[in-house]
Amino acid sequence: MKIGIIGTGNMGKILIEAFFEAGAVPPENMTITNRTLKKAYSIQSLYEKIVVKETAEEVAKASDIIFLAVKPLDIHPLLLKIDHLLTKDKCVISITSPVSVKQLQSLVSCQVARIIPSITNRALSGVTLMTFGDDLKEEYQDYLTEICAKISKPIIISENVTRVASDIVSCGPAFFSYLLQRFIDGAVSETEISKEQATALASEMIVGMGKLLEKNLYTLPTLQAKVCVKGGVTGEGIKVLENELGDVFHHLIQKTHEKFDEDLCEVKKQFH
Repeated sequence: MKIGIIGTGNMGKILIEAFFEAGAVPPENMTITNRTLKKAYSIQSLYEKIVVKETAEEVAKASDIIFLAVKPLDIHPLLLKIDHLLTKDKCVISITSPVSVKQLQSLVSCQVARIIPSITNRALSGVTLMTFGDDLKEEYQDYLTEICAKISKPIIISENVTRVASDIVSCGPAFFSYLLQRFIDGAVSETEISKEQATALASEMIVGMGKLLEKNLYTLPTLQAKVCVKGGVTGEGIKVLENELGDVFHHLIQKTHEKFDEDLCEVKKQFH
């Protein structure tokens, strides 16, 4: 399969690097472009065999599968620009949540899918969220699942949980890195530990916790139970979290969905 990636910003670059590191896609089978071509050429300087094209049309023409790694409101005009090159044997993939598979299907005659990646895919871990178009051939479904499985755990989701699934998978690393940073800041402020040492300890703790969960040694509730001995120090800390966190994550989900609804309205105007 010839892979094209239009857009080499943060997520586009992460996909490129992860696919290459995992051996999922050989560089000579990938064609890329970016609005600022300098970014695409900087990737080519790292992977000499990757092909850089100056336009999205050239990428679409050269590729079997085309990843649209651009902002939500840029997808509609981009599809209009390349639609005449999207034959039925090609597949277009959006990596952004506000553009639905049905909207993609309404605009192009080729096969479509949506694959939402996460920054954790750069470490060949985490999840990719997959939603397939009605006409996506089994050959493409199998291939996309195969290459995503080399950089993540691919999980098929329905349209109605797209935003919350993306909150957990794609936004989650930012949310929890923020909380971890606040944990570190609190430790440094209240004690004599240095920021460097606190950061190193917290980083290794979160990596180790991930491995416990990965190996199915504990679930989240049993992990808490094992550490939180009745009447101990951890229990006192949990009480603070219970009292002060309140409904923070309920509010977080509400706010991300409010922004999502705004994005949906803007996208809907384009596809109407």
